[in-house]
Amino acid sequence: MNKYESVVIIDPSVEEEKVKNLSQKFTEIINHDGKVEKVEELGKKKLAYEVKKNKEGYYLVINFEANPSLIAELERNYRIIDEVIKFITVKAE
Repeated sequence: MNKYESVVIIDPSVEEEKVKNLSQKFTEIINHDGKVEKVEELGKKKLAYEVKKNKEGYYLVINFEANPSLIAELERNYRIIDEVIKFITVKAE
């Protein structure tokens, strides 16, 4: 298993309760075939440039261990969830 870090930017108009539900959903997906080490909710931050007509976004950072096959499934879920405006998953050293 490899270590990964996933940064997800969520639409700032989403309620905090929904953000917690999304965080829980992502954690469940990862725990199905890996292990979540840490989830950080960084809160609302200003974006460097406008993304989908948003100037701010709610940042969520997830550190986890997983098999490479899980990354495709996780990113597929990020794409189909409307509240996610941007994401990136990188292999941690």
